[in-house]
Amino acid sequence: MKRVFLIVLDSVGAGALPDAAQYGDVGASTLEHVLDAEHPSLPHLASMGFGHIPNVPCDRPAGARGAVGRAIERSAGKDTTTGHWEMSGVTLAKAFPTYPDGFPAEVIAAFEAAIGRKTLGNYASSGTVILDELGEEHLKTGYPIVYTSADSVFQIATNEAIVPIETLYEWCRIARGMLVGDHAVGRVIARPFLGDHRGGFTRTPRRKDFSLEPTGRTILDALSDAGYFTMGVGKIEDIFCMRGIRESIHAAGNPACMDVWLDTMKRDFDGLVFVNLVDFDMVYGHRRDVKGYADALAAFDVGLGDAMKLARPGDLILIDADHGCDPSFHGTDHTREYIPIVAWTPEMTRLTELGTRKTYADIAATIAEWFGLDERFGAESFAAQLKQ
Repeated sequence: MKRVFLIVLDSVGAGALPDAAQYGDVGASTLEHVLDAEHPSLPHLASMGFGHIPNVPCDRPAGARGAVGRAIERSAGKDTTTGHWEMSGVTLAKAFPTYPDGFPAEVIAAFEAAIGRKTLGNYASSGTVILDELGEEHLKTGYPIVYTSADSVFQIATNEAIVPIETLYEWCRIARGMLVGDHAVGRVIARPFLGDHRGGFTRTPRRKDFSLEPTGRTILDALSDAGYFTMGVGKIEDIFCMRGIRESIHAAGNPACMDVWLDTMKRDFDGLVFVNLVDFDMVYGHRRDVKGYADALAAFDVGLGDAMKLARPGDLILIDADHGCDPSFHGTDHTREYIPIVAWTPEMTRLTELGTRKTYADIAATIAEWFGLDERFGAESFAAQLKQ
């Protein structure tokens, strides 16, 4: 029996990429700045060799067992969809469109006509900030709040007491159907919230992402076609539009997603469990909460220790990220960074350094080789190095 658990620490970057200047991200280094500032306890990551990754100031205990490295994003961009697609084998030749000045008037007019009401906003903003700015007006008018960010997203925020959640989801489906061609944003995101006054608005867990379908073949497709079990946990189903995913549990938040991950380790199957831990990004990175970010890393490390105890011969735990979101950096957007790679099996007896990989897609190539598949997604597998 072979099982792979691919755990994405959403936004846990490992230092600015060589092209970071093109994105205004010179100096960003998520792990470095969080670990230097707060020194969270990460004994299980350290035991796998985490501190041997460049720009990761973590303990280096003697006798570490694991394989560690970092990877460059070959695709243009620094968003969730781009990062997840590339680690799954799809590299984008062209970045998704972004709208720092808001969406064109004709796009908003067409959306308003389709849903039968006006909208508020249409500018780039932090989600919590725009609720304070426009939440009370939304309560008075019922008009949805439309906004974007540095990422390729069309976000729609509505109060659950004013707009039923299924109506919000339907409006997102309408927007997704309209945003094609030159305006094919990576994601349309439903952002439901509650509260009745400025300073008292809070987003609810019923966020939902409506992504484009992957433009190429992914490791999920390859495994599913070969008869292997595939499972998405958290927002994985949204990022891949359920393609190649046999089972999904859309748990919300790191604790719930880690609980699902640990539960799957008690099950019998051959295949891949693909987990996204979104809180690093959504709750702490974008809100520039360094201490919260560090505490979340420490909590993950505790769960990782539980997973190591549950691991069986033939299991592979792969830990990576999809981009950076340095909570000590300026602004509130993602940061263009290397991603860390940590690989561990119960059979490992020593530390192996994987170096700097040329693309996130090496992860897909490695998983394919682990299961004996021929596909490599234009990348280079490091599966052989995991068995040394």
